[in-house]
Amino acid sequence: MTTCFAAIAVLATWAATNSVSLKDITSGAFAPEYLRTITPLNDGETYAQISQDGNQIVAFAYKTGKQTAVLFDVNNTVGERIERFEDYIMSPDGKKMLIQTNSNRIYRRSFTADYYIYTIATRRLERLSDNGPQQAPVWSQDGWQVAFVRDNNIYLVKLLYDNAESQVTKDGRKNEVINGIPDWVYEEEFGFNSALAFNADGTMLCWVRFDETKVPEFSLETYKGLKPEQKQYAVYPGAYAYKYPKAGEQNSTVGVYSYDIKSHQTRQLDVPVPADGYIPRLKATASADRMIVYTMNRHQDELCLYGVNPRSTVSQLIVKESVPKYVGEDVIHNIRITPNNIILPSDRDGMMQLYLYSITGTLQRKLTNARNGVTEVYGYDEATGNVYYQAAGQDALNREVYVTLKNGKTQQLTTERGWNSATFSTNYRYFINQWSDADTPYRYAICNNQGKSICQLVDNKQLINKLSTYNLPKKEFFKFTTSEGVELNGVMMKPADFNPAKKYPVVMWQYSGPGSQQVKNAWTIGSMGNGGLYDAYLTQRGFIVVCVDGRGTGARGADFEKCTYKNIGKLEARDQVETALWLGKQPYVDADNIGIWGWSYGGFCTLMSMSEGRPVFKAGVAVAPPTSWRYYDSVYTERFMQTPQENPTGYDDNPIARADKLHGALLLCHGLADDNVHPQNTFEYTEALVQADKDFRMNVYTNRNHSIYGGNTRNHLLRQIADFLVEHLQ
Repeated sequence: MTTCFAAIAVLATWAATNSVSLKDITSGAFAPEYLRTITPLNDGETYAQISQDGNQIVAFAYKTGKQTAVLFDVNNTVGERIERFEDYIMSPDGKKMLIQTNSNRIYRRSFTADYYIYTIATRRLERLSDNGPQQAPVWSQDGWQVAFVRDNNIYLVKLLYDNAESQVTKDGRKNEVINGIPDWVYEEEFGFNSALAFNADGTMLCWVRFDETKVPEFSLETYKGLKPEQKQYAVYPGAYAYKYPKAGEQNSTVGVYSYDIKSHQTRQLDVPVPADGYIPRLKATASADRMIVYTMNRHQDELCLYGVNPRSTVSQLIVKESVPKYVGEDVIHNIRITPNNIILPSDRDGMMQLYLYSITGTLQRKLTNARNGVTEVYGYDEATGNVYYQAAGQDALNREVYVTLKNGKTQQLTTERGWNSATFSTNYRYFINQWSDADTPYRYAICNNQGKSICQLVDNKQLINKLSTYNLPKKEFFKFTTSEGVELNGVMMKPADFNPAKKYPVVMWQYSGPGSQQVKNAWTIGSMGNGGLYDAYLTQRGFIVVCVDGRGTGARGADFEKCTYKNIGKLEARDQVETALWLGKQPYVDADNIGIWGWSYGGFCTLMSMSEGRPVFKAGVAVAPPTSWRYYDSVYTERFMQTPQENPTGYDDNPIARADKLHGALLLCHGLADDNVHPQNTFEYTEALVQADKDFRMNVYTNRNHSIYGGNTRNHLLRQIADFLVEHLQ
């Protein structure tokens, strides 16, 4: 028996020191369990979700968490048969679904797919169309019509007429005119993939039309590559050309149109969008005679909501939101329209709060007073006057779910510190809470609207047990004050065998973009998310790993976030340098061996920090970095910088201009098919480095987009970053 216990003790010691491998991190071996595509159902008592095996869509009861019905089974259909599906869209009446399969990604949010109409009661599965893949389908409110986009044109399918398909628009052409779906920059920076909606009674179909004829074109070279292999480019490369409006350049001309389904008449709606302005959303209301159209000016400091009659074409201004500097995309995302009211987020008082307007535009009252601002709106219950939302109510690092009652009293519905988010039932009696913290993967639980837990749905115990066999570092949150008197939030991970008597090299990572947040008590923490496992891997290589959110980041109020306006990169870089200087004073830090890295905006800030003038970084890695904001898109860049014509000084302070000040060893990485931050950024920067006689190393990734993945790509990229930092900091 003594020998047996000794063997167990040895085994336990080995397990506790098990090392995380890059292959495990990039292969998904540590991927947490999620609930997939939760859809609250109309009865308010049940919800639907995709089963864990991906073969079914199942209904569950909120009261018990128990399964009540199988709504769809890929192996049990009448009529058409499919082998698999990726997603579904429930009809408003809850009697049918659109089943999505054979999806092919276009950009970040857009894709084409083959959709099937599925009738739940009969299990009948029918093709939505026989004429090719579809994009962004939408249901009419009564569930008897579906509109979708194919090749930039809108099509209508009437289920009552044997799924008869008709073409609504005919002017759609690649790189010229787009109907019903956003162009590249709208999709990327306004965060949506559909600009098409029926009115309330299904008699009218409305959409945004994008004329991108005059938008300058950008071309990316594509190669044969591997995983996947494109054999058509085996000898000569191909070219992918698309319309991409860069800062100060021509945007798409936009307009709103309606189609009378009975008379087949098309009308342009009289929406007073500025000539160079934007239409970032189109929404239906409970009235058949009213659609709501959002417009913005090009500076994006003014947001207007218009009520528009799709038949008469007449529009009326309902709400006008104008704040200093800019109205963020998070405001657009979080507006909620109910039959009689509009919930508008605004940072007009310095912190993001919610305001209640009538559907005709009368301001009723300010709804919230969240300490660090509202971060997500879940809904407004017109029956009770209660509003449900997520907020940073205690501090910037955590998120809670709240309800503010009609009488103004606020109740916190989640009590566990960490990151809480919610999906509410249609009657607001229940919500599914997703919780995690920096050291614990997701838990899902059903709660009632008083916050009482009814049952747990997912606990990720299997992953937690697996992670317990590794000696992983804890995340230590901290604050410090810079020499300029700015208090910043940070998180630190030390090697599991940390010895305070030693001095360790440090790797700093950051993103630093406007309104972003990386220092948070959530499982999404880390340079690559997933509980910071890649950063844990770096601690295994002997580093202390640190992240600090500098000025410009979120959950600290409008002044903190918008102080970088018209000169993005300057203060962010200064704060990263200040972080390195502060770290260098800590007794366990080797001040001569501090590095920094980041991806996208984080890559930009890495380069700005390494060329800030104070030589604190011995090495750095920039992945897919913007190097001049003149090369980036109009909507994002001008939101924070205005145009290059208006703000040349702000645009002229960039990594290219600072190339001669670069200090430290540098690795640049970029995907050659990056449709977001074009390889042009890295290529022009390397030319500046060459002319400044600065050494650097560069990795390029064939046919890879901004996310740089596919096959072994992500594993290779992360190994290059780690090995480069080891080479130059140890």
